Amino acid sequence: MREFVDQAQATLEASPQMDEEATKFRLVLPFIEVLGWDSRSTEVEPEHTVRMATGKTKVDFALQLGDTPVVFVEAKPARSSLNEDSVEQLRSYMRQKLEVDWGVVTNGKSFEVLTKGDDGRQEEISLIQFELDDLKERPDLLEILSKESIQSGKSDEIATQIAQAGEAILHLQQNKEGVAKELNDVLSNEIGTSVPLDTEAKATEFVDELISALEEQRRAIGTTSSPDEEKEVTTPEVENVQEATGEYVVQLMNGDTAIATFADDNQSDVMADTVEYLIDNHNLISAIEPLPYIPGRTKVILNNQPTYPDEEQEMRRPRELNGGFYLETHDNKKGKKRELRRLVEQCGLEVEFEAGW
Repeated sequence: MREFVDQAQATLEASPQMDEEATKFRLVLPFIEVLGWDSRSTEVEPEHTVRMATGKTKVDFALQLGDTPVVFVEAKPARSSLNEDSVEQLRSYMRQKLEVDWGVVTNGKSFEVLTKGDDGRQEEISLIQFELDDLKERPDLLEILSKESIQSGKSDEIATQIAQAGEAILHLQQNKEGVAKELNDVLSNEIGTSVPLDTEAKATEFVDELISALEEQRRAIGTTSSPDEEKEVTTPEVENVQEATGEYVVQLMNGDTAIATFADDNQSDVMADTVEYLIDNHNLISAIEPLPYIPGRTKVILNNQPTYPDEEQEMRRPRELNGGFYLETHDNKKGKKRELRRLVEQCGLEVEFEAGW
């Protein structure tokens, strides 16, 4: 990241008035590559078509897992500044693609990262903003957009922590006087009012320090997060629910009764095990026929033949299940949860996601 920053700064010094095309290829593509996305493969699709209500438009780059876009990157000229119009344009693109939970708009100097809510349908929110210079001291800022983090689901965990810290900071800033007064009242009730100390001033000072601590914590998020400890889920009262351990746990419910539990440290393995169980025990294929099953507009989730038969696309092939079925597992954590919930509901069941989800 530091090497990228040095090169980008040198490019900007040499050509500060770059137009959008020059910015894309001199600054934005190297930025995408340093995040771990291979710009020479189908992982990075330039000029990705986005269907809008009034027709079609194109986002500058779509970063993909398999053939599914998961991050939109919108580039602006280095000679211009980012503004609310730039951010709103990216929001409108993300809104059209349920699978795209992440977006970044940049002019090569400034960056703004957007994300969606947990269900993938909430309004796109601005998560973090930073400058190119910040990345030299804080290269971890962009871990949230790395291919590895998005593929593993770590990005979702980081985003949740950042959002929670941000909400706490905002609440304290907007209600500082009230919070300080309540804290002072508690102190007065506990220790009385005759102590030789201005507890009201100290309460206000404490709230300010708490805001500073939360801001520092928000800046540190992403570098100290670690996977949850393995958790065990057991429901012995149901015969076909087995002891299951792993970071990602899926539990199938029939009303209030747990009927099956699956767990693994790999999201795709848990998803595949769950779908195989639904096929074998709950007539999933009959419920979704005819195949291929395409719950959205374009992406095949379950099929009876591989979606990508070419040898060159071997890494993008769907997951082969028992019985000759193929499941699309090249998606981020939110996407896997969304599609798995759809399949479970087709069988008249409910699903609960626990532990690392």
